Amino acid sequence: MVLGPDLVLADVNEAACRATGRTREDLLGRYLFDAFPENPADPNADGVRNLHASLHWVLRSGEPDTMAPMKYDIPVADRPGVFEERWWSAINTPVIGTDGQVEWIIHRGEDVTSFILSRPHPREGGALSDAEAMEAELYARARELKRLNEELRRAHERERQVAITLQEAMLHSPHLARHRDTAVRYLPAAGSLNVCGDWYEVVDLPEDRFAVAVGDVVGHGLEAAAVMGMLRSALSASIRAVERPARALDILGLYARYVEGALATTVVQAVIDTRARRIMYSSAGHPPPVLLHPDGTHDLLDQATDPPLGARPQHVPRPQADLPYTPGDTFVLYTDGLIERRGEDIDVGLQRLTDALARHARHNPERLADALLAHLGVSSGARDDIALVVIRL
Repeated sequence: MVLGPDLVLADVNEAACRATGRTREDLLGRYLFDAFPENPADPNADGVRNLHASLHWVLRSGEPDTMAPMKYDIPVADRPGVFEERWWSAINTPVIGTDGQVEWIIHRGEDVTSFILSRPHPREGGALSDAEAMEAELYARARELKRLNEELRRAHERERQVAITLQEAMLHSPHLARHRDTAVRYLPAAGSLNVCGDWYEVVDLPEDRFAVAVGDVVGHGLEAAAVMGMLRSALSASIRAVERPARALDILGLYARYVEGALATTVVQAVIDTRARRIMYSSAGHPPPVLLHPDGTHDLLDQATDPPLGARPQHVPRPQADLPYTPGDTFVLYTDGLIERRGEDIDVGLQRLTDALARHARHNPERLADALLAHLGVSSGARDDIALVVIRL
């Protein structure tokens, strides 16, 4: 069986259909654990839990996983609620895409039910037959393999927890708590360690103003997160010192020239003046923020866009633009993982975003953020990292 990162069945061969008693039409496009649920009549069933853990370990690590033989009953075709006892030996193998992420998982299962259920009787005197000795050896090796796999998963989980703690520390935004009409969402790509190079920041400024930024470092994982932390800190300090978005990006661009891995980072910096009711902004190659109006119409903030950081051989001052807003408008900033899809023009994704915003314009920021992720199909993880900020002005 071939699974996508969302564990939806993308392909099955004839052997899989014969082994499970299902047809391709019945399986393709279905979530694996909807097609093969847990046997509710077995209180000790753990096949779904074990397979789920293995598949997600493969997504996170990018490494194959050989599972110990396990009991995983399957539904009997045309007999709702009836399950057949089955034992399997399985290997889950990742297929890595050009972006370095897991694009597919090949699940290869060997039906070993007959072997497990046909245990031979011991000889007289307690001596083991050859078949019994082979079974005992296989069982011992399976137990050892299961133990080693569990140790690997625990080690990987410790590494993942360290990475998450680091990411949370770097993304800490103390001023964000003062903005109750602001929602943020942060979704690392499916299969990652839950760390990435995307970031957001909210900074309060004097004279009834505050700054909001969203950025995206090229790449995934700990290296991208480390670069993100340096750039985010530099921009946060810059906007406090100069308070003009374009000038803050000028400073960040100069700094980024000396940070390995910062090349081609995109970022948009905005300053919101709540007294004058205006938004000043500047963008370094980033997808345009959206100013959503209560009636569902919108403005794209695309009038001050320049190349990403480090794209020009010589420093050139960044452009800056501004536009007014009305109380009740919603300001939406995001990274490209929210709208980009492989093989699709980015304008299509941008249109999909603005259509979703129009549909849910009356939602509060928290509901709007969740609705956007659901509408754009990234609630359970995407192939690229996502940062999203929704502000009710």
